[in-house]
Amino acid sequence: MRTYLVTGGAGFIGSNYIHYMFRKYGSSIRIINVDALTYAGNLENLKDIEDQDNYTFIKADITDADAIRKIFADNDIDRVVHFAAESHVDRSIKDPEIFVKTNVLGTAVMLNCARAAWEMPDGSFQEGRKFLHVSTDEVYGSLEEDGGYFYETTPYAPHSPYSASKASSDFLVKAYIDTYHFPANITNCSNNYGPYQFPEKLIPLIINNALHGRKLPVYGDGKNVRDWLYVDDHAKGIDMVMEQGRLGETYNIGGHNEKQNIEIVHIIIDTLLEMLPENDDRGKLVSKDLITYVEDRKGHDRRYAIAPDKIRAEIGWEPETMFKEGIRKTIAWFFEHEDWMENVTSGDYQKYYEEMYANK
Repeated sequence: MRTYLVTGGAGFIGSNYIHYMFRKYGSSIRIINVDALTYAGNLENLKDIEDQDNYTFIKADITDADAIRKIFADNDIDRVVHFAAESHVDRSIKDPEIFVKTNVLGTAVMLNCARAAWEMPDGSFQEGRKFLHVSTDEVYGSLEEDGGYFYETTPYAPHSPYSASKASSDFLVKAYIDTYHFPANITNCSNNYGPYQFPEKLIPLIINNALHGRKLPVYGDGKNVRDWLYVDDHAKGIDMVMEQGRLGETYNIGGHNEKQNIEIVHIIIDTLLEMLPENDDRGKLVSKDLITYVEDRKGHDRRYAIAPDKIRAEIGWEPETMFKEGIRKTIAWFFEHEDWMENVTSGDYQKYYEEMYANK
């Protein structure tokens, strides 16, 4: 049974990846989920699998080298999928230091512990071991509005403390690949959306605010462009890179769904009005009049767009979910999980660990 160590598995993308892997591989794999359960880590994301024999949750911080070393010592880890990171640009502008600590030092700890566990006396590495570092398109900086794409060869030009910390972690992984021939891949993805996304991010924020008749904040002129990737498509891409990616290579995973932020807001409002039942009073609250333009974010990159040519050519991955379909699936999920959103927005989700694990 192959054992995966997933860092940040209680977060948005990590929890979706774990669900995807169990749907695909079932009982033939084991997953150890390591998460510090900071503000975006939510064990309610994984309630349906928490009692499976082939799933283990360990509360630990990736910057705690002793804790991570113990996990490697106690388990025969075949694969590491490293999601754990501080990831919200606005938070990085307010408190850059925690982003450096988690994203840079945490990645260094993970690399050191994996290397110590997997390296042979002759400097080679045990067969079948691999480390996949999940990064972002934001490390590449900003594109012109009238064209061009990010490629794996695009020079790094991060503009926010968040993207600078992720760029630093990418360079650490590249250094271990070059220096030690460490068995690793890097993936750089575009903006994800889908189930379990923490509602400080654009799409769940707009969905939740619109349903409650609250203002819908839009930075600047609303014309900043992002490339949107449905989270299940991303999970599939990560799995395919893990299995088929050439060691040492970077693969960009993009959605080919470029949209201006204001377009996203309009699409969400229109889709909510289409999907809400006629007798649902929230339909009276959802309105484009709620759109409120606010002061632009500091250093706000204008446009991101990924060319996933390499992963398509080498591995055969391409996005399957176009935005119109993905946003309907996302809204349908939020309709079916209103208790999840209520627990997240109230902060009650943070009690779940104590209730479920404190006495175990």
